[in-house]
Amino acid sequence: MRIDRIVDAAEVHAAADLFDGPPLTEATERFLATAGHHLLLAYEDDRAVGMITGVEMTHPDKGTEMFVYELSVVPEARKRGIGSALVIELAAIARRNGCYGMWVGTEPDNEAALATYRRAGADEEAAFTLLNWDLIRSAK
Repeated sequence: MRIDRIVDAAEVHAAADLFDGPPLTEATERFLATAGHHLLLAYEDDRAVGMITGVEMTHPDKGTEMFVYELSVVPEARKRGIGSALVIELAAIARRNGCYGMWVGTEPDNEAALATYRRAGADEEAAFTLLNWDLIRSAK
């Protein structure tokens, strides 16, 4: 397995099955072009079998931390350490870029995600409540 940091939108589109829906061309190009945005793909025999996205976030009184935006591994490649390897590689990028920490949110009953993040060195900090604004629906 190899892990590559992706800068070419064509590689993202070729790995479309790793995303919740088809990658949007404009959003993909914007994501890849934005400093502090990271998209890594894990390959086995030139086939993308896993992906992780991370976003560096900076706050005036805290510094910069890495937010794990999304992690995905194709079903037939799960439970082989690919997800953990992607998380560990993103953490290495975060360290090199001066981030003081890295965090992720997931559902409390998502046992696979929790196990993956813990295997990659994460500690559970505290439960939290997620609130969301649907800015498209609320504009109507």
